[in-house]
Amino acid sequence: MVTADTALVDAVRTALRAAADPAAAEPMRAYMKSAMPFLGVPKPARSAALKPVFSTHQRTDEGTWRATVLELWDGARFREERYAAIAFAQLKPYAGYAMQSSALGLYDHLVVTGAWWDLVDELAIRSVGPVLRAHPAEATPVIRGWAHDADLWRRRTAIICQIGSKAGTDADLLAEAIGASVHDKEFFLRKGIAWALREYAKTDPAWVRAFVAAHEAELSPLSRREALRNIDPPSIVTRG
Repeated sequence: MVTADTALVDAVRTALRAAADPAAAEPMRAYMKSAMPFLGVPKPARSAALKPVFSTHQRTDEGTWRATVLELWDGARFREERYAAIAFAQLKPYAGYAMQSSALGLYDHLVVTGAWWDLVDELAIRSVGPVLRAHPAEATPVIRGWAHDADLWRRRTAIICQIGSKAGTDADLLAEAIGASVHDKEFFLRKGIAWALREYAKTDPAWVRAFVAAHEAELSPLSRREALRNIDPPSIVTRG
């Protein structure tokens, strides 16, 4: 049976507790509307606390990497431990494991059990997105399935996971992911659609303008406004 690197898990938890600011814990929890308590370690302090832990860590095999991510995540008592699980999963030495299509099952678990934007968005863009770009044949059917799933956070992941893909964006997949949720009134889906379209507009404004025009009656005012924010009215191109 594959087990987690318990020494690393203990070191992460010890480092986070040492960096904790109890006075900041409740305001952080209230801002994030989190049922799970915070230790009170904002991102800069968290990064500083974890850097020596991760830099001295000896790379393990894929099974141990996966088990360690799950132990940090599922065994978390404080939200910062879940942030640390994501940071560990995304360490460069583990890119060979993290970017395999087989990692999507792990990310799916984290997305569904995380179920809030601070966790899901990081996973969608920096974990799921790279897998899709590296292995489109294997990952695209998975993302397509998420786009049509009943779970809100799977659908948001499908919508926003291509943010940052630029010219590598699969526009057909993006259109399908948006179309699957375009009638949903859930704020996080509407905001995700807006974000995805606004970002892709930096690469292909004509595609985004045409998509919005074709779906004007379906898109929420928020999604429509944000999608066109940087491209409407169309810029005037002058030629010398």
